[in-house]
Amino acid sequence: MKLLLINGNMTQAVTDTVVAEACRVAAPGTEIAGVTATFGANIVTREAENVIAGHAVLDLLARHHAGFDAVILAISFDTALEAARQISPIPVLGMTDSALIAASEGGGMVGVILFGGVSRPLYEALFAQLPAGKAVAAIRVIEIASVAAYLDTGALENAILAEVSALAATGIHAVVICGAAMAGIAERLQPRSPSRLFDGIPCAIRRAEALVQAGCVIPQSIGERVQAVTVSGLSPELSRLMCDPQS
Repeated sequence: MKLLLINGNMTQAVTDTVVAEACRVAAPGTEIAGVTATFGANIVTREAENVIAGHAVLDLLARHHAGFDAVILAISFDTALEAARQISPIPVLGMTDSALIAASEGGGMVGVILFGGVSRPLYEALFAQLPAGKAVAAIRVIEIASVAAYLDTGALENAILAEVSALAATGIHAVVICGAAMAGIAERLQPRSPSRLFDGIPCAIRRAEALVQAGCVIPQSIGERVQAVTVSGLSPELSRLMCDPQS
């Protein structure tokens, strides 16, 4: 089985982090590869950046999907998830969607922890779109001073645990820690946490493996295609995939 991780941010360090975590949790025999956006924002935080990242995600999908069994969006806004499913010949999973699905098993309330209030509207829009987003009962925000501070996940551990404890005090005992750079932090902090912790990459890897092994597919949003559609100004690979999702 081969899984492709697509990072819609331009920061290679994030791709390295998610690939390392994916390799750590993947089953024996699962091959992992990661690709990084070649244009757009170093770290997406706002809607304008996220729209550009959507183009980058679709372009990376078109260029690199061949030979893989599933794609995981390694950007925590699950950027262009539905758009990717419209044109992809293989299943596409969102990392945050996967974490919410895992955290909401059993029907309990879910809390989420975000980094930087500027990104909260993007997450709220995502939660509203996802079926598993209905389980989100509380959002906690840790403010960060810079991209470098966000990438220094070790320095954020105490702040994360404080928010987990605050959520537990309200009766929420399943917490999703959002952010691709946070890959692996849930397991690292679990021994010190009063609640069950989840982050997107391990959840997405396990979900993808289970689906591929079972021969299941994520329902693609292909819908009714307009036969006369044409595209221009895109990479040749994306142009072909836009016109023929089975290519």
